[in-house]
Amino acid sequence: MTKMLVKTLTDVDSARWDGFVESHPEASFFHKAGWKQVIERAFGHNSYFLFAEHEGRVEGILPLVHVKSFLFGNNLVSTPFCVYGGIVAQSEAARQALDDKASSLARELGVESMELRNRCRLHEDRPYKKLYVTFRKEIDPQLDNNLKAIPRKQRAIVRKGIKSGMVSVIDKDINRFYDAYAESVRNLGTPVFSKKYFQILHEVFADNCQILTIEHQGQPVSSVLSFLFRDEILPYYGGGVDQARHLKANDFMYWEVMRRACEAGIRVFDYGRSKEGTGSYRFKKHWGFEPEQLYYEFDLVSLKEMPDLNPLNPKYQMFIKLWKHLPVPVSKQVGPYLSRFLG
Repeated sequence: MTKMLVKTLTDVDSARWDGFVESHPEASFFHKAGWKQVIERAFGHNSYFLFAEHEGRVEGILPLVHVKSFLFGNNLVSTPFCVYGGIVAQSEAARQALDDKASSLARELGVESMELRNRCRLHEDRPYKKLYVTFRKEIDPQLDNNLKAIPRKQRAIVRKGIKSGMVSVIDKDINRFYDAYAESVRNLGTPVFSKKYFQILHEVFADNCQILTIEHQGQPVSSVLSFLFRDEILPYYGGGVDQARHLKANDFMYWEVMRRACEAGIRVFDYGRSKEGTGSYRFKKHWGFEPEQLYYEFDLVSLKEMPDLNPLNPKYQMFIKLWKHLPVPVSKQVGPYLSRFLG
């Protein structure tokens, strides 16, 4: 059996790590080395980005972050604040070496569980959450074909947005995006991430981060922050002001992301994850995207069952109802203290 050396990522090895990510078909944007810096700087969590090496070559990677909170538990996650994660490896030897090291680390740290956010089922003997799905679809090189592929009722809404006089612009900073995003998140009853987080994201992933804002009569009404990775675009964080719903600005916004991506030669539109049965799930289905099951697998260290930290958990419903009534400026102040543990 090939002997693998498992190391912890340092700045010296970041280029080699990202070279592996760019070349491996199973790797995602959320495996990039920059997430280590983003999470440590924005949230203060300790990270353990592990890689397996053989004869000087990177053979596998596993980004892990320790998220510890009195309210929300003590867990090792690959990767928090991201929809995908888990081990990416060239061989079974590398995969097993990383899995063994991660399992050992989880016990050394005394966490309650380790969560690996896989797109595919990897451990038949580990429980996994059936809660999340992702939505991905190829972008047709012919722009009109993408519009025709949207189901009729949703296509009519998009056409209405196209004719409404709204325009899309690419912003160079996060300010207008953050205001629209924060208002939307408050309306959903969810603690908002800090502005600092988005500033760091935009800085660290400068070449892979794009902010598109929709204007109506010169005023911003919705905005989305997208990630660019290989031939994919991932509209990841988005939101709009109250007027956006009446104008159907969010529908127009995502069409503009797709239109610009098509014209730039990008071939995959990744709509990201949703919880089954939610509004965002139905919204993406209405665009003609089909759900793909995500396999968030757990190594239960001290827990008897998987943690249930999500807004659909009944015990959080009262909190969500109260949060929706907070003034937006207050939610921007208080939200980041909670959201840093809700990745």
